[in-house]
Amino acid sequence: MFSEKITSIGGLKKAAANLIEQFPEHRIFALYGKMGAGKTTFIQAICKSLGSTDNVTSPTFAIINEYNTVNLDSIFHFDFYRIENLEEAYDLGYEEYLYSGNYCFIEWPEMIETLLPEKIIKVKILVENNGTRAISAEIS
Repeated sequence: MFSEKITSIGGLKKAAANLIEQFPEHRIFALYGKMGAGKTTFIQAICKSLGSTDNVTSPTFAIINEYNTVNLDSIFHFDFYRIENLEEAYDLGYEEYLYSGNYCFIEWPEMIETLLPEKIIKVKILVENNGTRAISAEIS
């Protein structure tokens, strides 16, 4: 189980590195949190931790963005907020990405939860009253 509290944007870098270190064998991370919780911002920090120098942005309209690390490894970033049915995920070819062995970070996984493989990392971001982010993660 992973659990950290982030009180400032500066704490994201350490939390991102700690998350990856906590789950070294896992490649699929599903991020849960309300709109504005910081899912994309946390994914930006994770991608930097993994060695990507690409501009990490929300793939809200594209559904998927691909980033590369300095070693030319691919990182896939999904945002399923706007899909209307599971058929759109099938059309995207989601399986090819999720079973590629590359890191996959999924925003709004609840939209495709029945399609997710077992033993992924569920990351929950909760915004507390004072603006602190409580980040927890576990194998699901």
